[in-house]
Amino acid sequence: MISQKDKFLEISNSINFEQIKDHPNILIAANFWDNDRFCAAKICYKFMRAIDDMIDNHKAKNKLIEPGERKDFIANVDDWLKMIIISKECNSLQEELKETIEKFRIPLWPMKVFAKSMIYDINNDGFPTMDAFLEYSTGASVAPASIFVHLNGLQTINGRYEPPQFDVKWASTPCAIFSYLVHIIRDFQKDQLNNLTCFADDLIANYGLNRKILHDFAEGRHVNNNFRSLIKHYYLLADEYRIKTYDIIKEIRPLLEPRYQLSLEIIFDLYLMVFERIDLKNGKFTTEELNPTPEETRERVYNVIMNFR
Repeated sequence: MISQKDKFLEISNSINFEQIKDHPNILIAANFWDNDRFCAAKICYKFMRAIDDMIDNHKAKNKLIEPGERKDFIANVDDWLKMIIISKECNSLQEELKETIEKFRIPLWPMKVFAKSMIYDINNDGFPTMDAFLEYSTGASVAPASIFVHLNGLQTINGRYEPPQFDVKWASTPCAIFSYLVHIIRDFQKDQLNNLTCFADDLIANYGLNRKILHDFAEGRHVNNNFRSLIKHYYLLADEYRIKTYDIIKEIRPLLEPRYQLSLEIIFDLYLMVFERIDLKNGKFTTEELNPTPEETRERVYNVIMNFR
């Protein structure tokens, strides 16, 4: 009889780590779910990615969304949200998404706050303060994380899916913020070269920097101690959320079946893998330096499985 660990290793061996690009950690961890939940995650994230990419791709090419363009972009976000709330149009993606939301009892609030964060992106270029960033993160990071945690924590009762036995937003927030802060550091170079600034302007100024200097660093200028101090500020805040995440996983773990326990541990450990690559003293904070290779990711998942109890 095949053991539980062998089943998990079989699933891991079936994952094509080289081809997972959008929401990689979420999709890697979701591979360990039942297939219908995995498909539900892919449908939700495909829907959310469509509107996010529309905005980011425009900014990458044009630096800003001009005031005259914002009305059309906001209308696109409104139409996107109406697809799942009030629209009666015949649309295959809409029907697929609505059926998924109903079957898996997915709450609508993540989609609503995600749309709010997209509208923020349209009307703003970055974040004036850390508080503004954390408020934005409720939609941009906590919302997609909450869908993951919701699907991961579903109960099956009499052949029907029922919501998790815990508050999903509460359970999702620490890991979502931890991962977002880590990704801001990881994606610093890529974001800058795509005309995106995720560091808060007040902190940039507090450390004697400005946006032009950050862009120069991304283009290869040697980073200075002021920039290392800015990175350290984000690193230490991320560490606070890392500890909170440990505590929450420990609390909700007994409420989950083994494969869903493993899934939570995998997604957190994949974010942790990036966190551990941040070298505050000697790092150059380049995309190549901070992004694990597919093979390193595969090995990390393997180690989580082997240590799973």
